[in-house]
Amino acid sequence: MAKRHKQEIHKLRAFVELAHRDRRLLLFFFPRSFIPPLDNNYRRPAGGAVSVGNETSSVSTAFSPAKILGLVVNPIAGMGGTVGLKGTDGKAILEKAITLGAKPIAPARTEIFLSELKSISSSVHLVVGAGLMGAQEAQNCGLNFTVVGEEKAETSPDDTKEIAEKIVEAKADLLVFCGGDGTARNIMDTADSQFPVLGVPTGVKMHSAVFAVNPKAAAQIASHFLSGGLSLREAEVMDIDEEAFRTGRVSAELYGYLLVPYESRLIQEAKMATIVTESELRNQAAIAVYMIETMKPDTAYIIGPGTTTRTIGDLLDAKKTLLGVDVFINKRLAAQDANETQILQIISGMPTQIIVTPIGGQGFLFGRGNQQISPEVIRRVGLKNITVIATNSKMQSLQTLRVDTGDPGLDAAFRERKLRVIKDYRVEYQVSVE
Repeated sequence: MAKRHKQEIHKLRAFVELAHRDRRLLLFFFPRSFIPPLDNNYRRPAGGAVSVGNETSSVSTAFSPAKILGLVVNPIAGMGGTVGLKGTDGKAILEKAITLGAKPIAPARTEIFLSELKSISSSVHLVVGAGLMGAQEAQNCGLNFTVVGEEKAETSPDDTKEIAEKIVEAKADLLVFCGGDGTARNIMDTADSQFPVLGVPTGVKMHSAVFAVNPKAAAQIASHFLSGGLSLREAEVMDIDEEAFRTGRVSAELYGYLLVPYESRLIQEAKMATIVTESELRNQAAIAVYMIETMKPDTAYIIGPGTTTRTIGDLLDAKKTLLGVDVFINKRLAAQDANETQILQIISGMPTQIIVTPIGGQGFLFGRGNQQISPEVIRRVGLKNITVIATNSKMQSLQTLRVDTGDPGLDAAFRERKLRVIKDYRVEYQVSVE
């Protein structure tokens, strides 16, 4: 890899020297130290594209931008969510997800992030992975950028690591990745612990504290950090065993730390496990009893994952999944570990309620581990028919409730109203969502 890198640098130097002699050509590339300065009278033409070996670069309109922002996208991240696979690690699971009708979600969420950066695009040069790993999204957003890596129809963790390595070698000011916890681990394997990194959440399981709360928040953080307005902190990189997760067992592990720009309202915290105490169990049972008492006949109840929601199934003598989404009708289990398609089929033409509990430490109601309850499902059910259940201790530990459905319009609709929260037997109140 080192030999190939040197060959690329020689090509780039030769190209830049040619640009000095012929003003019709200009290549912007990194690292900045590799490029000799142009004379002060030189005026650059509008951005265009040039080829360098197997790579393509888009010429920036600003030759010496103040900051370099690196971007790598995991294009398959999150595809296992709506189909109920709880992740997309491994080729076999990806193929199964596609068979079940899964569609890529990372590209659209990446474009939301990039679109929010347009206001600072003149002062930041974008360095992106080839093809599906960043270049496609940057092009769709009309941004100038430099491409690294080789375009591939199928990508792997090794491709993520290779692109991240090139961005690190470029001495970029910030490396942004779009993916989930598995992608965060790939970045951690490549980036030095002192290299600034930020995650755009596009995966299924995002327990790590390296992610912004949503793509727009990621753009705000990146902009503030690159302008010198944010400090850095070490953030946990967590991941779970997906195979164990699919069987209902959580096997989470701390893999290490990454240095992340920190803004308390825009960065999510690491997921916190529920502390099992006698009072907590009594509180969960009281909530479950109240929910069961208020269940209406011939109404579908979509119940999300979590220990508090699982207690409803326990009291109904039904094997509700701990980590999946289940549907109950007339207090009987109608669908276990259902995916989006199954949920939509069941609730068609039927009154429906959604019951969810926030993720401990993070406060997310939708968009983290329960993507089966998709924007389409939520819109069909209606926001007025959503109930949040959470114990007193969980609510006390949370600063706010959040949603990140992947549909900005739906997220905005959540923020315009309050949701019903049950925190004990017949104890309920209204809470705003951020």
